[in-house]
Amino acid sequence: MTEAPIRVLIADDQPLVRRGLSLILSPDPSFEVVGEAENGAQAVDLARRLRPDVVVMDIRMPVLDGVGATGELAAAVPACRVLALSTFDMDEYVVGALRAGAYGFLPKDSSPEDLSAAIRTVHAGEAAVAPRLLTRLISTFVTAPRDTRAAPAGLGGLTPREVEVWRLMATGLDNTEIARALELSLSTVKNYITSIFDKLAVRDRAQAVIAAYESGLVTARAVAGERPE
Repeated sequence: MTEAPIRVLIADDQPLVRRGLSLILSPDPSFEVVGEAENGAQAVDLARRLRPDVVVMDIRMPVLDGVGATGELAAAVPACRVLALSTFDMDEYVVGALRAGAYGFLPKDSSPEDLSAAIRTVHAGEAAVAPRLLTRLISTFVTAPRDTRAAPAGLGGLTPREVEVWRLMATGLDNTEIARALELSLSTVKNYITSIFDKLAVRDRAQAVIAAYESGLVTARAVAGERPE
């Protein structure tokens, strides 16, 4: 039995960008472009009616920007997953979208292959952000309050080992690198990460990394020292 195509809604205020994204996706039978929106408010309205699987959402749009639209969709159409798009790698609006519930982020200069892969990834319920890009992005725009700068060793009821896995995740290591660093199996690391998400009440890796910076568990300065350029 052939799998149903992934239903995609494209939201961007530039007609040429919308058309270009549609032309990239439409020839692939694993995707179905169900609609196009020129602003965030229209994207929310269309998503409510059309129930797409994935919304490819430009972050900076008139009327309602991508951050606000992502938040509304997370509340109103939780089964619909958002892939945020931005012209810039380092964009504080992207962090806002990830906080609001976006499953991933892609720079607009990404390849068509990257776009297709990212849509498939968020459709599967996974975070579509490269770990090191995620860490650079969040460390640039997220800081802990000055009076809570100490690392929260027991935050959310995490065990010491879970805190260490969380810290390594926040410094940009992927699961394989975490397993190597702690001399654990990959499946054990995945189990720890599932438990961390549950205890912190976060949905994915992006939100867990944001929480690590907001709590003061890691800082941009510390990460820069641990991961030399």
